[in-house]
Formats: sequence, C-alpha cells, structure tokens
Amino acid sequence: MKRVLLPAVAAALVVSVLPASANDRYAERPPVVVSPDLSAPWLLQLGHKPGRVALKNSRRAFPNEPDTPRRLSAHDSVRRLMGGGQADQVRTAAVAPQEKRAVSNQLNPMYLPQDVAYSGGEPAGTIIIDTVENFLYLVEPGGMARRYGVGTGKPGFEWAGTHKVTRKAEWPDWRPPAEMIARERARGRILPAHMAGGPENPLGARALYLGSTLYRIHGTNQPWTIGQAVSSGCIRMRNEDVVELYERVGVGTKVVVM
Repeated sequence: MKRVLLPAVAAALVVSVLPASANDRYAERPPVVVSPDLSAPWLLQLGHKPGRVALKNSRRAFPNEPDTPRRLSAHDSVRRLMGGGQADQVRTAAVAPQEKRAVSNQLNPMYLPQDVAYSGGEPAGTIIIDTVENFLYLVEPGGMARRYGVGTGKPGFEWAGTHKVTRKAEWPDWRPPAEMIARERARGRILPAHMAGGPENPLGARALYLGSTLYRIHGTNQPWTIGQAVSSGCIRMRNEDVVELYERVGVGTKVVVM
C-alpha cells in the first residue's frame, strides 16, 4: 500500500512547485463570489444619505413645552378644584414669565380642549377662567369640566371678578377703545376706529361680552398666542374653540375670572 501512495504523493509535490508557464497568465480565472452575508452591510450603507438621526421622543418636538416647574401661587386652588391637582388632569400652563417666552407659530397640545375632573362649588354651565394658568373651564354635570387654553391679559392688564355674559356676537366688529388707540399711537401703531368682522378681525369668529366691561371672551386670528399673556385684558380662544363655547352657553351665563 505504501509503495503505491508514495510515488503519487511525490509526483503531486513536484507538480505544485514547478514554475507556471507563460500561457497560464491568459487562462480564464474562476469568478470571485462574495457571500451575501458579507456584502449586505455595505449595500445598506449605499442606500442612505449621510445625515443626523432625529430623536422621535425628543421634548423639543413641542417648542413651547416648559423646562422647569412653576412656583405655586394662590391660583393653585383652581387646580385643586379641577380634579384634586392630579398631574394627568390639569398641567401647569406657564412656568416662566410670559414676556420671556419665545414666539412660536405652534400651539402646545396642552392647550387643546379636553375634559377634566371638577370638584368645586360652581354649578354646571359656569365659566371659570384661570388667568395664571391660562385655562378656561366650562363646568359640566357629573363632576367634570371642559377645559380650553386661552390667551389672557399681559402684565399691567390683569384683572379678576365675576360677571355674566350680556351679549353674544358672530364674527363681531372691532371698535378699539379710545385708550387703546392712544396707547398704540404712542408706540407708532395706528389702529382703525372700526374694523368689520371677518377672518382678519382680531376678535375672531365669536365674542361673548362680559357685563358692562370692555372685556370679551373672543376668538383670534393669532392662535399661536394661546397659552400666553398677550391681550389688553380680553380672553382669547382659538376660533374653533370659541365657536364650541358659543354654542354651549347663553346670555346670562356666570363667568368667574381669577
């Protein structure tokens, strides 16, 4: 058995060490095969452009979201009435001085209408406005309230009191008071003495007039200001929200402004 194998092995060794002939360089080479498992990662990279990865859960998805907690105030009693102060029912609206908040054309979702718990003493149908947290509540039966985000009086124009809705108007005209016209003129802004109702009117789609005051709950053509202290004392709502409120309350409705 050994006599047969040894010559064959020797012959193979001799052939393997012999130099290649000149014609071998023109011989057809076998094709190169790349495993799909090895090439897949590189092909995947070729299918994407370089760039930054967006974080889906970033808090910056909402530019107006507060970063720090607000100091508690006397108006915390309103939050306690609205469901015992539970964070998932009533959230703090403004956590920094309003004049320092960045202007944005996006509305924080916390100011969209929602139903919350209510445990106060006001009867169903009463409107309660919290001018610190910038929320309006319409008390409903069964210990609930409908909550809306609002814009309220800027520093120097805050007020509080109890009134009734004395008039309602659709697409109201705007007649700025003489004091406002003079004040804005001093700032270089000329206000009209009268502006007919319509989409460009700052009173928006609806208005609910409060007592004998100059104040109103009204819509706005600047919905991004909801949740801020920006008005001259009136209560601003999104047009779609003030239309809903307008349909749900009538003349004589009690309004508590805190």
